[in-house]
Amino acid sequence: MTVIVQAQNSTAAPGLRGRLMAAVQRFQENRARNAVYRQTVRELNALTTRDLDDLGISRSMITRLAHEAAWGTSK
Repeated sequence: MTVIVQAQNSTAAPGLRGRLMAAVQRFQENRARNAVYRQTVRELNALTTRDLDDLGISRSMITRLAHEAAWGTSK
């Protein structure tokens, strides 16, 4: 999540260069968030149904939980 923090801490310079840098930062942030989403889905899918039940999670909740882990809100 280092990329996300860097994207939030920097300020965009005016002009074309600033817009380009902001677009690159958004791309990097989205890429990092998508990686978190995919990793969360992969790890939760690797658990057995019994393990998920112990955690209070059903298989139908996995994508929503992964979305919340990556973006902080539900769909």
